[in-house]
Amino acid sequence: PDWIIRNDAGRHANSANCGKFFYGLDATNPGVRKHVYDTVKRAVEEWGFDVLKLDFLYASCLEGNGKYDPTMSRAEAMHLGLRTIRAAAGNDTFIIGCGCPIGSAVGFVDGMRVSCDTGPTYRPEFPLPHWDNGTLPALKGMMRNTMSRSPLGHRWWHNDPDCILLGESTKLTDDEVVSAASIVAMTGGMFLLSDDMEKVSEARLSVAKRIFPLTGVTAVPLDLHSTINDGMPSILRLWCAEKPTQDNKTTDVSAKEIDIISSSETSGSMSPGKILREQASKIECEVGYSPGNDSDPYSRERSCFSVASGLGSWTVVSLSNWMDHSAKLSVSFSALVSHSIEDFVAMGAPRSVLSLDADNSSPGEVSEHGFHVFSFWSSEYVWIPHQTLVDNSPLIKKLKPHESEILHIKPANPTRPQYIGSDLHFSCGFEVESFEWGNNHVLVLLKNGYKKRGSIFVYLPESKGLDRTVVTVNDKPGTVEIVAKPTIGNKHDGKVFRVYTEIEGTGAESDGSVSIRW
Repeated sequence: PDWIIRNDAGRHANSANCGKFFYGLDATNPGVRKHVYDTVKRAVEEWGFDVLKLDFLYASCLEGNGKYDPTMSRAEAMHLGLRTIRAAAGNDTFIIGCGCPIGSAVGFVDGMRVSCDTGPTYRPEFPLPHWDNGTLPALKGMMRNTMSRSPLGHRWWHNDPDCILLGESTKLTDDEVVSAASIVAMTGGMFLLSDDMEKVSEARLSVAKRIFPLTGVTAVPLDLHSTINDGMPSILRLWCAEKPTQDNKTTDVSAKEIDIISSSETSGSMSPGKILREQASKIECEVGYSPGNDSDPYSRERSCFSVASGLGSWTVVSLSNWMDHSAKLSVSFSALVSHSIEDFVAMGAPRSVLSLDADNSSPGEVSEHGFHVFSFWSSEYVWIPHQTLVDNSPLIKKLKPHESEILHIKPANPTRPQYIGSDLHFSCGFEVESFEWGNNHVLVLLKNGYKKRGSIFVYLPESKGLDRTVVTVNDKPGTVEIVAKPTIGNKHDGKVFRVYTEIEGTGAESDGSVSIRW
């Protein structure tokens, strides 16, 4: 009994979680700390666990004077308890803190739950009190906390937004499941699933497949301080920038292999895996960090991820309608398009990955030929003229209640083929191993570490023979259709092609290859 914290009235202190009664162990008591130390050490060394999720940690700092050492503050008691846990677990164990005071856990945990529990409903429902939308289990609170605390991710730890619920046994709509996946993907924290996968429909499972693996970079909420929709940000922005070739220019490549390590190789390689394992376990690398990103994890660019050379540079933005009715969301187009190299770098793009070749689009250029805009979840394409930016016109998107869409905005270049995107991965670029083109051909190599099926979208400028394209996928005849004929200028027309692809995940040389010739 002397291990349990007592309140000022001398009774056992209550953690008061969802109307239940839980005791809190007194971390100031040496006997408690020895018990915790021995238990954690046994779990790691004897039972072989290398990941520990520790919940209700706040119970060790409940309010009350009934502690072994009353001279210690609640913060000191929390600090002492976490220090004991880390000492027992060792540096190689991945610890996820949950229900823990934020500041106390810095330096002790590898992952941290930054939201309330998710739930099978959008808002708390009976028997939970409906008026508490901030702390009780529900999807809305989970997403709001995940966005508002996204700046903590990859600085103090890897953010844990709680799991994505895919099963149809919940009351969540398809749009709400997609919104949850969009927020998790854009904020770049940990990716957790808890459903019985054998009971999840293929449609719901495909939502999870299309955001995995995560990029390990964190989007910027553009309306973080908005007071509408209970403080729910509606606009998240990321940058994408291609890796430079050795001469720091984007060129027409032939057989040169792009130096991007697939996710299946990252966890077992020494470079850059050696750097990553100094701060994280294999699980952290796979669900919370970008496979193939060989930059120092402590100095990586937070809001920009690198893609294969030849893909160009562009903006990724998610728009969400948190209202209970359909609505048109409007965002300034100029906020989504960079105006100079300095602006782009200031917003998170590493200067080292910018292509400075005047013949190719770079993050610092505002294309006079307009912009390709691709909607990921709906696989819709539209071309927006340059005048939209000049006039400072808004980008408007109509969304259903609680629906989200991820848009890709890329400067149009009518002089060469461009990769528009895909329905394979939300980034519309992270799935690409290499993108090569010549006078009458395009070769796309998709990463083949995972089995996936979907489509890629490619813009081809108008040229002789374009109406007689020949497509092969995995060295077999492929299926292609024209989805748009953008009029980029008086002399610059072209077509956007949709190519249906299938990745077997075998790792074979031809697996994931797409060839377009005309």
